[in-house]
Amino acid sequence: MKPQYSIVIQWSMEDKKYIVSLPEFGPYAHTHGNTYADALNNGEEVLELLIEDYQALGKALPKPLTANVPFQFI
Repeated sequence: MKPQYSIVIQWSMEDKKYIVSLPEFGPYAHTHGNTYADALNNGEEVLELLIEDYQALGKALPKPLTANVPFQFI
């Protein structure tokens, strides 16, 4: 079974876009989207690429967060 990673989506008033963070993969694991659906799709794609990169490099995948991660819906 694949580990379940968190995708956090928040609206940025400054950027006027949704910001997608992937907390388990660190502060640089993020992307943007003009709509919520775009942001979610971008986040899922980036997550898949990160997992592929980790596996290709033989690195251990981060452990999924156990704490609840807040979501902000606009």
